[in-house]
Amino acid sequence: MKHVILTLAILLLVPLTKSQAADMQKPNIVFILADDLGYGDVQYYDPQFSKIATPHIDRLAREGMSFLNAHASSACCTPSRYSLLTGRYNWRTRLQAGVLKPYDPPLIEPGRLTVAGLLWKQGYHTACIGKWHLGWDWPRRDGKEVFDQPIAGGPTTCGFNYYFGTDVPNYPPFTFIENDRVTVQPTETFDGGPRELFVGRKGPMAPGWKFERILPTLTGKVVSYLGERAQDKQPFFLYFPLTTPHEPIAPSEAFRGKSGISPVADLIMESDWAVGQVLEALNRHHMTDNTLVIFSSDNGHSPYTGLKAFQDAGHRVSGPFRGYKADAWEGGHHEPFVAKWPGVVKPSSRCDQLISLADFMATCADIVGAKLPADAGEDSVSILPLLRGSDRPVRDVVVSQSARGLFTIQRGYWKLILGQGSGGFAKIDTGPDQGQLYDLSGDVAEAVNVYSKHPEVVTELTAVIEKIVAAGRSTPGPSQKNAVPVRLFPKKDTAAIKGRKRIESETTLQTDG
Repeated sequence: MKHVILTLAILLLVPLTKSQAADMQKPNIVFILADDLGYGDVQYYDPQFSKIATPHIDRLAREGMSFLNAHASSACCTPSRYSLLTGRYNWRTRLQAGVLKPYDPPLIEPGRLTVAGLLWKQGYHTACIGKWHLGWDWPRRDGKEVFDQPIAGGPTTCGFNYYFGTDVPNYPPFTFIENDRVTVQPTETFDGGPRELFVGRKGPMAPGWKFERILPTLTGKVVSYLGERAQDKQPFFLYFPLTTPHEPIAPSEAFRGKSGISPVADLIMESDWAVGQVLEALNRHHMTDNTLVIFSSDNGHSPYTGLKAFQDAGHRVSGPFRGYKADAWEGGHHEPFVAKWPGVVKPSSRCDQLISLADFMATCADIVGAKLPADAGEDSVSILPLLRGSDRPVRDVVVSQSARGLFTIQRGYWKLILGQGSGGFAKIDTGPDQGQLYDLSGDVAEAVNVYSKHPEVVTELTAVIEKIVAAGRSTPGPSQKNAVPVRLFPKKDTAAIKGRKRIESETTLQTDG
């Protein structure tokens, strides 16, 4: 007994090594990314008009910090996810508009450092559970995709130790993937289903596949993963990209009709439930105090899954902003963004500083004390000072893009759109000017185009974005190369994507992701 006491006393006197001390301070990191959730779909963000109960996201905001000026790098799915995970603007890649199609190759370049890869190198266990939609190297036989072989190029080649999910919920193959293998062979064929599901895709399907079981299954996997991590002292990074409220519009039985508005609204409530399950699991396993939880959305609310029911109910899916998913206007890329980190983030705090989802990369590097190499996180700025309560700006400008590749740049309250129209679904006349300039200090609805009244602002912001494109980065560091030449100004009218039906038939632009 004396020997044991003496040994413990000696151990207490021995100082921790630098790496041991650092490991003890590293927080767990959870990023929950909704799919097609609008700014006004979260009750906390638009309490006067929101008609959908989101108690768990609201609780996250009350217990943490709500950012009021957060932007996705794109108004559609694949590109904004690329920027989130790499800290690099999506338009620097080969994908200059739209999203990846079924069975497209990976968008994240081989060897490119991701948030997951960064944290893995810092001793984290990393997992992605949910929607991927960043491409795979699907195995093929005689030119046809096969599903009995490992699938290269997915999450486990991008820094994640573990993956479980469905690549895109409305794309074939309709089956879950675990790491680099499908879990059930898709031996049946889905015929497209009823129009109200907004699936729009025919293709291979696992026997017994149920769209309404996707989110509950993913959420169950997340809860199980958190239980496993609770048994290990290794810090973890969990990326939980929800498949909802994106189509297929198939709420589970427990939420069907619960909103009293529409199936899409039911699905928003189910998405909020999934957030609650994560928070509950962290509490149950006593991990809340050492976990940074972030919640956001990849782009704005989808307009083609049924706006009328929301409008009839008085619910503003985009809050005070103009536009929806795919648009260059604020409703396309201005996102809810909530962060909770006990002991660091002040509860019920708000931040109106300009940030981008691309900032997640540099923020994680800052948190763990890692230095990003010159060819990583080129457009990422750490928001750690903001999380700690600073009210000073961390970035000068934010660049975003519509589904058709229409560029926007915001500096302070000035927002410049380098073309006419929405750049998305809405075909609306925005005047004779070559572009659009809005003063968001008094016009968050982007109702008055002052492009011709402030040519000096147009010239200044145009020069800034041209420099950002040419340098291959928007942060300090050596210049980098874009994958392809970047066209800042549209060759032709990008006013609108003409019709959801045409989009689903896949003739020119892929945006239903």
